[in-house]
Amino acid sequence: MKKLIIALVIALIATGSASAADMPLKVQVAPAASTVPESAFFLGLGGSYNSTDFGTQDVYAVGTSSVFLNGALFSTGSAAGPGTVQMGTETKFAPTVQGGYFRKFSGSDWLWGFKFTYSDLASSSTVGNVLLPQAGSNTTVAGVTTPFTGTAVARTYQTTIDHQIAFIPFIGDSFERSFVYLGVGPTLSHTRTNVNGLVGFANVIGIPTDISGAPVDFTGSGWVYGGAAMVGATYFLSPSWFLDFSYSYAMTARQTFNYSSAFINPNGVMNTTIVGTLVGNSSGRVITQGITASINKAF
Repeated sequence: MKKLIIALVIALIATGSASAADMPLKVQVAPAASTVPESAFFLGLGGSYNSTDFGTQDVYAVGTSSVFLNGALFSTGSAAGPGTVQMGTETKFAPTVQGGYFRKFSGSDWLWGFKFTYSDLASSSTVGNVLLPQAGSNTTVAGVTTPFTGTAVARTYQTTIDHQIAFIPFIGDSFERSFVYLGVGPTLSHTRTNVNGLVGFANVIGIPTDISGAPVDFTGSGWVYGGAAMVGATYFLSPSWFLDFSYSYAMTARQTFNYSSAFINPNGVMNTTIVGTLVGNSSGRVITQGITASINKAF
């Protein structure tokens, strides 16, 4: 009996050894090393396709006049009124440069960073034959006041956005060869408004009459702050080079330009000479949406 038990134990041990030998080996494979650096500064060059919406421009114009008859003051008057100009949208390509920095959080695939972008947008919208309704009155030296209506007419009204700079802090999630990110930050944009060929008309004698004389041109330009939101993705060709693709939505703050010009019209109503001023302002904001692609060098 004892010999039988010993034989069974030996058989079981042999069977277990054979089964273990037949089982496949489980090999532990280390995860592939990420091509995305732990941190890097970067510089990039590319282009963007942008849609720029110039929206509605609010305009306010004031005209003052002193009418002289045979060298003597005959009357004084003024007219004023608000108006709006519906601008259009322009789509076009623009060169873009960018630079920034990113760093992964310790022991995580998440990362943070920031980037500066510059785009030479050079986009504009032009509207022709802009009419700005006005109302006012004219008072003679004898004290007789006559109300009247009028219209300031501009041959063209043009708004342009030249340059746009954005600073975008972002947060993202990295993978083996890429990372995706989302950011929000401030912008600085340079815009310009041209009011060309402005003439002030008034219905003083029942028909539209040129009060201000020769057409006058006005220009206002300057930098304006705004904000932008951006979402993007990268693809690393190597630890030192990567492609960056992004979509951005940017809006400037409302910007106001002021205008002023004196005029002399020697051929005024009923052979009079009219001396006066044209004063006004315009205000509006610009919205830009863009898709950007760039090649970047990481350092």
